[in-house]
Amino acid sequence: MPVARQVLAHAAAAPERVAVRSDAAPPLTYAGLAARARAGAAALARDGVRPGQVVAIDLAGATDTLVALLAVDLAGAVALMCDGSWTPAQRSEILAATGPDHHLTTLSAVDLPAPEAPVEVSDDDLAWGGFTSGSTGRPRAVVRSRGSWTRSFAATSDLTGISAGDTVLVPGPLSTSLFCFGAVHALAAGATVRLTPSIAAALGGVGGVGGLSDCDVVHLVPGALGTVLDALDSPAPPPSRLRTAVVGGAALPASVRERAAAHGISVIAYYGATELSFVAADPDGKGLRAFPGVEIEVRDPSTGQPLASTYPLGQVWVRSPWIAHGYLAGAAGPLRTADGWASVGDLAELTAPPASRLVLRGRGTGAIAVGAATVVPEDVEAVLRTVPGVADVVVLGTPHPRLGQVVTAVVVGQDGDPDWAALERASREALSPAQRPRRWFAAATLPVTGTGKPARAVVQDGLKDQDPAYRPARHGPPTSSGAQRH
Repeated sequence: MPVARQVLAHAAAAPERVAVRSDAAPPLTYAGLAARARAGAAALARDGVRPGQVVAIDLAGATDTLVALLAVDLAGAVALMCDGSWTPAQRSEILAATGPDHHLTTLSAVDLPAPEAPVEVSDDDLAWGGFTSGSTGRPRAVVRSRGSWTRSFAATSDLTGISAGDTVLVPGPLSTSLFCFGAVHALAAGATVRLTPSIAAALGGVGGVGGLSDCDVVHLVPGALGTVLDALDSPAPPPSRLRTAVVGGAALPASVRERAAAHGISVIAYYGATELSFVAADPDGKGLRAFPGVEIEVRDPSTGQPLASTYPLGQVWVRSPWIAHGYLAGAAGPLRTADGWASVGDLAELTAPPASRLVLRGRGTGAIAVGAATVVPEDVEAVLRTVPGVADVVVLGTPHPRLGQVVTAVVVGQDGDPDWAALERASREALSPAQRPRRWFAAATLPVTGTGKPARAVVQDGLKDQDPAYRPARHGPPTSSGAQRH
């Protein structure tokens, strides 16, 4: 992500301010970070990296990854962030498909003179690439221009209150756009970035460096916020000075905000996508509204036209300066563009003006077609999660010879199998007939993507292959056995 020039400016103005702390490397001041980035840029130039070329960054350490990101930016190249969790076979396949010009696996330790000045760049130059697969499909590389993120920094600072005096916790891999943006925005603001591999490490687990006592702001996925609050609510809470949690990915219940407020933590929730960047934000619990500079329409999926003033369920389309350029190497993905507008197929409702709140209802590609009805999995999951004893649940469609698909629920119980009778009662009381699960499975755990979203495609493949990790409900709700007699 392109922030190297801001880092050089901070190094000149406040060289001894700490820029980066991590669990596995010594702290780096802004002067030290700038020096390493400049040396890295010189090494890249020596190795043949030219402006505009794509450099796949594939390093093990978080601090080294951040240094490499800045070095690639100073070289005027495009940083493509690889995922450290890939297997060798996955890495080979993905890099072959995306075709970067260079594959960076180590940082040169050679003492080279830094270039006198960074390569000249513009906001329109491509500068960053990240892999995304959402809940389905093989990872594809999204590329974006320098300005599509840096121009949103001011609005982000206004929303979050992040400034040079803060320490910002980034508890996840920089290959994930949510965490990468959190880190580089903090550097642009002149703050200290604290890098940890997970929220568990930050809370004092293996590799932890002091709980939350040195952190003012944290970037999180929704599930990780719950982990933080559970720890703070425990009989022996970790020390914490958190004042703000910036949460991307999903709407948050009022109860979560209330729990956070009890610990003096304000919650800034936002909705976006790697392809769209920021779309809407909710800084106060009153609902998602358009992020500064963003226009939102909810359109009829069949006609592409904005829906009437009653604002029923439709696809989210946005027009903004933050939209990505597209996919590297011409890969196919959910991003669609038309006349300056873009969509990734997310479903939502938009309340009437003047409130104009966006109510998210899930990804359109995950919708379940049950006969003539369309079921949004997240609506069903929200109901099932209220049942006592349910630790987690994912809902998806599975093939049915007569209905096309039926709603299928895979449930993780808090202590063994869930209470199937309670799940059935909740389904009958709160869901329409089309929404009610007709097939039920139990699982010990559920796979998630790198951003904490349910990996529906993995579960779907497991059910198709009769993976023993997903056990049919032996004494499930009546709807389960009834559906299987059709």
